[in-house]
Amino acid sequence: MMSTSFLHPCQRRMLSDRGGNFGIMTAIMIPVLLGAAGLAIDYSNMALSQRQLQEATDSAALAAATALASGTVADEAAAKILAKNFVVGQMANSVGAASGSAIRNATNVDIDTSTSSTGKSYSVAVTASYSLSLTPFMNILGHSTKNITTTSSTTSGTSQTKSALSMELVLDQSGSMGEDTNTCAQYKKNGTTCKAYVIKIDALKQAAASLFDALDQADPQHTLVRTGVISYSNGLLRDPWTNKVTSVSAMDWGTTKSRDYVKTIAPTLGTDATEPMQSADDTIKKNADNTDAESVEHKKKGNSKVDRFIVLMTDGQMTGNSDTWNRDKDQSVRDKCDAAKKDGITLFTVAFMAPDKGKSLLQYCASPGGNYYEAETMEKLVDDFESIAQTATKAATLLTN
Repeated sequence: MMSTSFLHPCQRRMLSDRGGNFGIMTAIMIPVLLGAAGLAIDYSNMALSQRQLQEATDSAALAAATALASGTVADEAAAKILAKNFVVGQMANSVGAASGSAIRNATNVDIDTSTSSTGKSYSVAVTASYSLSLTPFMNILGHSTKNITTTSSTTSGTSQTKSALSMELVLDQSGSMGEDTNTCAQYKKNGTTCKAYVIKIDALKQAAASLFDALDQADPQHTLVRTGVISYSNGLLRDPWTNKVTSVSAMDWGTTKSRDYVKTIAPTLGTDATEPMQSADDTIKKNADNTDAESVEHKKKGNSKVDRFIVLMTDGQMTGNSDTWNRDKDQSVRDKCDAAKKDGITLFTVAFMAPDKGKSLLQYCASPGGNYYEAETMEKLVDDFESIAQTATKAATLLTN
């Protein structure tokens, strides 16, 4: 230990006095402590700001994708503006107006649109950033701001897909379909008195055309929709010489063959939908191993999800060859409707100027959920058939984030 004997007594007392050490150490540590406090505060602010900005870009990406899929915005340019506004709006409570403007200018939105036969999908990526002001404590260490950046994207955006479908129309062509509707086809010269009315079978043809138009609009490439037609009177119509069924248009892609067939049907005989309903069920129902004809045909087009529909229409009641209602035939049609439902087929039913027993039958046969239609005019019948097509082809919108 160094000797202090040569020092003046006052100097020796100063060197041996430890009373000022705390003050010296405090003076030395104050900048360090202030820096640490500043770092803790700024780190907390940065973490909070990062989370807020991340939530804002997440919401903006999903909002833009949803708006594109639903048609709320007109195009990608409008969707980008929406996304930027969304980010600024979400951050409005956290930053000032100047920072909000800076965030808008620093926000980038990328949109990738993919189109397929089943619809469109939108992939949206949103990147945003802004400079966060730091505390004066951090300024001492040479840092006045910190850049906060986040990126959000949808994995496949919002996609709109349409299920494929197979639809069998079971249409009444019994003798009563030759009766007049209340829609005038031709007026006399004075324009006030009807000279001729549209008959029921012609009203049905116009209604079927409206259904086919709606199906074609939903599937212009004919890769999703298959249709067929079974017309009936007292069961299926057959060639009297060969006994071959003549009142069926086989299932095919699109509506062309179905359209052409419907144009040829004419009123004849009585009313019994038992055999036609059995035939429709057998034609489009799905079997367990997907080897049924409709599954096989849809697989060729890449359709894995296929909805199946029967449209049952009548203007009368089940009479067979007689002129009066037949309880047994009515019940047999109900049984066929039950079987079709068990086979996973959705039934739309349309009563066209039908008596009460006919309406009761079709109300029973219709699948739950508003699939029974009742028309007393040609105009209503046309609207109903179009509504059936729109219901069958409506899209299911899926959101993924």
